[in-house]
Amino acid sequence: QVQLVESGGGSVQPGGSLTLSCAPSGFSDHGYCMGWFRQVPGKEREAVVVKHVGAGTVYYNDDTDKDRFSISLDEANTLTLQMSQLQPRDTAMYYCAADRRWTCWTGNSASTFNPKKFPYWGQGTQVTVSS
Repeated sequence: QVQLVESGGGSVQPGGSLTLSCAPSGFSDHGYCMGWFRQVPGKEREAVVVKHVGAGTVYYNDDTDKDRFSISLDEANTLTLQMSQLQPRDTAMYYCAADRRWTCWTGNSASTFNPKKFPYWGQGTQVTVSS
């Protein structure tokens, strides 16, 4: 049974930094794509960044986030999202997600970053950026 356990999050002032972590379990190989999504009340869940555990490839939904958000995997395949230069617009519930696929990129961004293509989800962690 696949489980994703998130940690991190919290409240920071604009310009601050936060780190989110997601520890997966239940996968028997490295053939899966993990990612971070976020959602604010009243809006659809949107992808932030995805990374393939086996291939190591990374795709950002918004390329401008590359300057502020960094994603990495450790030896236990814990997915870490280091966020810096946070702004109020980054305030959201952040979710870790995973899908068994041999590549994150599915041919187009609409499919690659579609939350409905990810069957496994963490419980979510709140990130609040406010002065």
